[in-house]
Amino acid sequence: MPPSENILRFHDVTVRYGRQAALEGVTIDIPCGSLTAILGPNGAGKSTLLRAILGWLPLARGEIRIGDSHLQHALPRLAYLPQRHAIDWDFPITVRAVVAQGRYPALRPWQRLSPRDHEAVDRALAELDLTAVADRQIRRLSGGQQQRIFLARSLAQGADIFLLDEPFSGLDLFATEELTHIFRSWEAQGRTVLAAVHDLHLARRVFTRGVLLARELVAAGPLDAVLTEANIDRAFRTGHCVHS
Repeated sequence: MPPSENILRFHDVTVRYGRQAALEGVTIDIPCGSLTAILGPNGAGKSTLLRAILGWLPLARGEIRIGDSHLQHALPRLAYLPQRHAIDWDFPITVRAVVAQGRYPALRPWQRLSPRDHEAVDRALAELDLTAVADRQIRRLSGGQQQRIFLARSLAQGADIFLLDEPFSGLDLFATEELTHIFRSWEAQGRTVLAAVHDLHLARRVFTRGVLLARELVAAGPLDAVLTEANIDRAFRTGHCVHS
């Protein structure tokens, strides 16, 4: 797909928790091969937007499409990375076993991984520089390595659209720079990254496009045009949000 085409399309997307609006009338396009930060204060709808793309939250109104197809027809292209605190790092599982989970959706019940599946796992481990630690328990790795495990699982799955919820949370400077390098290389390869990010300074350093939310859309497009003083003031003065 040419980089000029839009890979994710949102039209009048509205999500409610009971009577409370979490997102209201959001219409945006996400270009293929873009590196886009979803920004806004707590409760602005950042995580809600990601969950709506995955189909985990029903839309009260509107539509989300991937390319020219309905989203539910293209889920194997999507990969989701949750916030690190949502993962049980003490679970006794190896790096390789986690990455291999990316192949499971394509298997029939009771079907074992094929040589082709194992090759996909090996390629993903190599690309994320995890081959040397593939047989370690996940709890024994650094924060940056742990984050790369789930990115590798997404690659093994065959995804080219990555939905990430606060991917830099809890990482030190070195791990943050590693992750930045990965995302920029993916952008150059035509992969699409859409990430919820709370740190505006970090967003400016890492991402090239932005979507600024305050339950409704404040601005979307190239990051410099999105993070203007007026837009930031408009988004962050709304406050008092409950859901994110």
